[in-house]
Amino acid sequence: MNTFRIRIDGQALEAQTDSETSLFTALARAGIAWPVSCRNGTCRTCMARLLQGQVRYDIPWPGLSAEEKAEGYCLPCVARAVGDVVMAKV
Repeated sequence: MNTFRIRIDGQALEAQTDSETSLFTALARAGIAWPVSCRNGTCRTCMARLLQGQVRYDIPWPGLSAEEKAEGYCLPCVARAVGDVVMAKV
């Protein structure tokens, strides 16, 4: 299984993840605080802007509109990295 880096834009924070672990879970394991509530992709509390990299979702509707996805928004509580990612808090 491949390992990927998650970086938080503008901060010296980094976590390691794999393609089966949500971005939020990887951040939590690394001790990085990130806002979260529902943990199933509906409340949008954890929303982030994906600045680099790509993510995938296990469910077809992760609580983002097609426009938000196209603009680079993601929901770390249900997003899984496809490679290294850089994201920013919204």
